[in-house]
Amino acid sequence: MKHIGFLSFGHWSPSPHSQARSASDALLQSIELAVAAEELGADGAYFRVHHFANQLSSPFPLLAAIGARTSRIEIGTGVIDMRYENPLYMAEDAGSADLISGGRLQLGISRGSPEQVIDGYRYFGYVPTGGADHADMAREHTRVFLEVLKGEGFARPNPRPMFANPPGLLRVEPHSDGLRERIWWGAGSRKTAEWTAEQGMNLMSSTLLTEDTGVPFHQLQAEQIERFHKAWADAGHAREPRVSVSRSIFPIVNDLDRAYFGREGNSQDQVGSIDGGTARFGKTYAGEPEQLIEQLAQDEAIAAADTLLLTIPNQLGVDYCAHVLGSVLSDVAPELGWR
Repeated sequence: MKHIGFLSFGHWSPSPHSQARSASDALLQSIELAVAAEELGADGAYFRVHHFANQLSSPFPLLAAIGARTSRIEIGTGVIDMRYENPLYMAEDAGSADLISGGRLQLGISRGSPEQVIDGYRYFGYVPTGGADHADMAREHTRVFLEVLKGEGFARPNPRPMFANPPGLLRVEPHSDGLRERIWWGAGSRKTAEWTAEQGMNLMSSTLLTEDTGVPFHQLQAEQIERFHKAWADAGHAREPRVSVSRSIFPIVNDLDRAYFGREGNSQDQVGSIDGGTARFGKTYAGEPEQLIEQLAQDEAIAAADTLLLTIPNQLGVDYCAHVLGSVLSDVAPELGWR
């Protein structure tokens, strides 16, 4: 059994070929897709966060809205760029959204990826200091965020407050118990996966890795997951961690599927460059359900993960994306033992 959800980048475009032509469309359709996914029996609705782009950027209003409209599915991100975040304000926003959803938030965070503007986090008021670089700054923001989520008091109270304070130091409010254990780190390498385990965060691995050893993507990702589990055990954490991988999977069950994705049947891994280094990108799975079942059974990383996030083409509209999810859940997942 696997948790199966969707991952949306929340694109919008004024193109007549897009069903999401504005930010309003992208946001409202994201809510509707989450509702539809829950009705289909999917387990999660996850959203990518990008700044200075025609994509979803401020996740917490969206996550709270979905939490108010749904009752069962996990609601998360994949991922929030921590270079841009005020960790205390983020803890307040996350606590509020988690309480609205009844404790269903699953937050994927990371140091971020190449953005639309140069050093965009500087416009948000964040600058690396003391010889640190932007990745160090993201990890420091993360350290503070994780510490605050513990719910321990740290702020000295005003001796003459407007309202009566509880005794002792004060914490950020609202606080949501258990949220600290539902934080994931988007790791792009094996080394970062080990660091993730050391910090006690769940592992979120996407369809690209910022390294290449010459083996197929799914095998390199499976090694990343194996190293994560070993580092987790070595760190002595009490709870069991979770691991997610994302994949582009499109069962072709009608002519519309064939028109959109019929040419992706021969998709292969790709090796390219990101942030000036070599990266390996995973392939798209597209084909008749029987073909996909055979191919996906050989994917070692999916086998090693407890959560599978399906990247969806949100600009094709809510109905079509729900159709893709439904096809995977009904035509593919049962035969692989995922359902």
